[in-house]
Amino acid sequence: MPTRNKTWTVIPGRRRPATADRSLAQLRTAITAFFALDGFVFAGWVVRIPAIKDRTGASEGALGLALLGVSAGAVATMMVTGRLCRRFGSHPTTVALAVLFSLSVALPPLTGSALALGLVLLVFGAGFGGLNVAMNSAAVDLIAALRRPVMPSFHAAFSLGGMAGAALGGLIAGQLSPTAHLSLLAASGLLLAAVAGRALIRLPVPVPVPAPLEEGAEGVEGAAPDGRAPGADSRSAARRLVAVFGLIALCTAYGEGAMADWAALHLDQDLDASPGVAAAGYSVFALMMAVGRLSGTALLERLGQTRTLVAGGTTAAAGMLLGSLAPTVWLALLGFAVTGLGLANLFPVAIARAGALTGPSGVAAASTFGYGGMLVGPPAIGFLAGGFSLPTALTTVALLAAVAAAVAYGARGAGQPADKSA
Repeated sequence: MPTRNKTWTVIPGRRRPATADRSLAQLRTAITAFFALDGFVFAGWVVRIPAIKDRTGASEGALGLALLGVSAGAVATMMVTGRLCRRFGSHPTTVALAVLFSLSVALPPLTGSALALGLVLLVFGAGFGGLNVAMNSAAVDLIAALRRPVMPSFHAAFSLGGMAGAALGGLIAGQLSPTAHLSLLAASGLLLAAVAGRALIRLPVPVPVPAPLEEGAEGVEGAAPDGRAPGADSRSAARRLVAVFGLIALCTAYGEGAMADWAALHLDQDLDASPGVAAAGYSVFALMMAVGRLSGTALLERLGQTRTLVAGGTTAAAGMLLGSLAPTVWLALLGFAVTGLGLANLFPVAIARAGALTGPSGVAAASTFGYGGMLVGPPAIGFLAGGFSLPTALTTVALLAAVAAAVAYGARGAGQPADKSA
């Protein structure tokens, strides 16, 4: 039988020893490194898609089908990864999937046809989706031990890693072939996985003792604060709440996918922006999302989870209405920036809450919902743009952000313990 990481217990209300604080700090650094690796490697692949399209000779339609391999591989792997985390532990599963993800990024430029590319991207997507579930599960355990809502900081590392990967890829794209670039990217990912993975495997997994819920923390009645409910009724309630947070993740990821694929075209086609300004549309959105996530922990500690979700969804809805319907480029860019700030913390909070409710399976379920939203968003925008107009289609991002806010507000009392002072 495989052996899991050793564990140590965090006693609520009792001061942690200095060695435990150091271990938690080292664990947080290691998990942060995996989030940054995920964003860095994925962005490096994205910037080389045009070159790989030329190398394979794929048409736009064939390339689109091949790229579905990433989504298909990710979705197919996410629920399986939840079970792997339960069996082997989230720490070793994170390291193993980071290795798979890093190795697989070197494969696309070695293919010579759209079919081969699609098959390779199934493996790449499996590594990407599995790593997301495993590292978020590890983060959920750490959050329970720290008793601080630090999930946004991990997702900020993903955003910053993605920005760095895209920027570096853009700088060296003219100097290195896709094969050389993605091979170096794979080596960098393996090196980071080895360094951070050594710490992740060595450090114990924190296991908090059940304690009363803090003010404003949604839970399941009769459940422990990590949401792993002992009774059948509580487990059923927990699964329903996971679906609620999965819906919030879906609404958020729909917006992220839509912005990635359509923001630049909207600025260029509808507002006559220059190519450089049009390209800045998604960059502004992504930058403000990173800024929002960096401040997310402080925001959660000040407002609580429900108010953060409601405020974020409302802000994103207002921002996207401005971004999609503004008559000038600069107002549209302002709208995109506000949208990024609003959406920033919705996905991290949704994943953290789903994981706290049912562990790795909750992370996997909510992640699958979210990835489904990112998959559906771009083609849905395209379909609506064909029937109406692109600005009108983009208002659906505002609509779903408002839905996320409404769902969060509607579920604000779900499963609250009867006596929070107990």
